[in-house]
Amino acid sequence: MKLSEYVEYDATGLASLVSAGEVTALELARLAREAHDKVNPRINAVIEFYEDAETVAGANGGLFHGVPFLRKDIGASEAGRLQENGSRLFKGCRSDTDSYFFRRAREAGLRTLGRTTTPELGSTVMTESILNGITGNPWNLDRSAGGSSGGAAAAVAAGITPIAHGSDGGGSTRIPASWCGLVGLNPSRGRVSGGPNRQDAGSGLSRDFVLCRTVRDMAAALDVFSGPHPGDPFIIVQPNRSYVEELSQPTGGLRVGVSRTSWGVIDLEPEVLHAVESTATLLEEMGHRVMDIEPIYEPAEYSKFDSAATTAIWLEEAARAMGRTISSDTLEPVMLKRYRYGRDLPLSHTRDVQEGLRRMRFRVGEAINAFDILLTPTMPIVAVPHGGIYSATNPEVSVEEYVEADTAICQYTGVFNVTGQPSVSLPLAQSATGLPIGIQIVGRFGDEATLVRVARDLEEARPWRHRRPRVQAGEHERHQ
Repeated sequence: MKLSEYVEYDATGLASLVSAGEVTALELARLAREAHDKVNPRINAVIEFYEDAETVAGANGGLFHGVPFLRKDIGASEAGRLQENGSRLFKGCRSDTDSYFFRRAREAGLRTLGRTTTPELGSTVMTESILNGITGNPWNLDRSAGGSSGGAAAAVAAGITPIAHGSDGGGSTRIPASWCGLVGLNPSRGRVSGGPNRQDAGSGLSRDFVLCRTVRDMAAALDVFSGPHPGDPFIIVQPNRSYVEELSQPTGGLRVGVSRTSWGVIDLEPEVLHAVESTATLLEEMGHRVMDIEPIYEPAEYSKFDSAATTAIWLEEAARAMGRTISSDTLEPVMLKRYRYGRDLPLSHTRDVQEGLRRMRFRVGEAINAFDILLTPTMPIVAVPHGGIYSATNPEVSVEEYVEADTAICQYTGVFNVTGQPSVSLPLAQSATGLPIGIQIVGRFGDEATLVRVARDLEEARPWRHRRPRVQAGEHERHQ
């Protein structure tokens, strides 16, 4: 198999070739390394391609038999591997825990070959850090790949692997999916176990999953990673059939709530609004009942959910464990300010945050209960240039400016981390300059099945596989 052929396949397609004996897992690992060597110097998405990548363990079979995979440098962990959280404070840190997520990955046949960039502690919408530098967007290297799963998104978009681990605590999978032209699902809270030591991570806001290129890979990944484990805080409703089977099921008529207005202080770019309206028209043509919805929460409400107090405690514990001190040598400017701010908050702050989350879940739940799915932009704007107010490495940004900017740009994503509902960003449109525009579909809690069927319908009606980023492995071979 040539590199130009390798990048044409999604994960499901590569797995079928391995199962048929047309290519081996070893060949795919070597192709992934070749792709990495060609494009990673330009995009800086992979911070470590394992020296032993060609011999990593993986089941001889499974939905992703032999498929190369990458791990985000925060969240779910592999025992014995470096996990530095994008931070100098954790430089050289190795995890002693094998997350259930990666146990399931190996059982499904995935081969995890390396780890991808993330902003410090996965804290911003831009994947930039003092430790690892800037991750470029394969569609335009002057633009951000998004965050905090920006390395994963850039690697998949550029063809290093067809699928990669991501995590989402306020949009961190959907944001880079939107800006890099990928499929990015954030499952329902509890759908994917965070065990054995990250159950209900981030007060239940954060979930691990993947970034990929096709809806069928998303469905297969749900089958691979879904399911409870002992010690999980609660067990949500389990599906009636596999998610891959849902790909062949009828969608039925749905009540669709459409957001055509801003939910924050950043206005929708005209091209983003046009993409939403075009998708709403398409869903109407498919026979769904489409109704407009007004903003479902107040931006000031969401901005209160800064976890600075608990983050400060965690950072102090981590610094002691690493034998380091918290200073400008170990934390980036914005995170250091957040640490100092959080350290001085009263104990009642955490209680107030939890009560605020409860109230927001209730109000938003009531506001959207009449709809089967929601249609919103994923991001109000296309990928932004590097640096600026969204970068945690910027010494000029205050804690207040950081929280305000983060709330504004994540206006359509973070709310559904609070409610726990599943939501997926689909690459249904592009700007006039060729930048991807993601459209978000939100389902009822526990109902990923409907999202799979709707996403399949939209992919068939508005296919995106023909679109190519400027930087992609194998591009030179295709033009010879």
